[in-house]
Amino acid sequence: MTTKSNPEDDDKEKFDIESRKRSLRIHDALSILGVVLVAVAIAFLLITYVFRTYDVEGISMEPTFHNQDKLLIWKVPRTWARITGHQYVPARGDVIVFSESNLAVCSQPDSTKTLIKRVIGLPGDKVVIKNGVVTIYDKKHPHGFRPDSVMAYNKAHLIHPFTLTNETVQLNSHQLFVMGDNRTVSCDSTRFGPINTSQVIGQVVLRMLPVSKAQTF
Repeated sequence: MTTKSNPEDDDKEKFDIESRKRSLRIHDALSILGVVLVAVAIAFLLITYVFRTYDVEGISMEPTFHNQDKLLIWKVPRTWARITGHQYVPARGDVIVFSESNLAVCSQPDSTKTLIKRVIGLPGDKVVIKNGVVTIYDKKHPHGFRPDSVMAYNKAHLIHPFTLTNETVQLNSHQLFVMGDNRTVSCDSTRFGPINTSQVIGQVVLRMLPVSKAQTF
């Protein structure tokens, strides 16, 4: 004995199947969207607070860095300093990236730009440049010392004296004196003056590209 299926039951079953399929599609779409949003949020947090990349433009940091080198910038110390309400002061000799807007003195558009330079003078230092030689006076060295001569960043003695300026600058408790390694062409604190520690974005810790010159700093 055979029974005929009820058309209404068949329609209901088809409707239930289609409904379940729609629910699965919506669930899958929401899952993908959730993953994308989480990934974007993580990327935003990493770039904002942990690290970022930086592409070198120009020759002001030669021979240390060259045009189009891709660098990794470490931001955690600066981020932690801001969270704790302290001042972030990089070490003397560190290479940092920072924001600077006073670029008209270097015949560049007077708009904020991210620059890369080396920290030469720290808060409270007196920086004296005479006949192209940089001398730092601080509490530890009241008679002065020449960072280009004694610090490890110039162990190959590739940074040479320059003759663009003679000046004396007394840094306050929130200022840094920064210079490019290619002193004769660098637009740095000899042009636009000291920078504030609040302008620092982070420290260069790695050259990623070119791969043949990959190096930590």
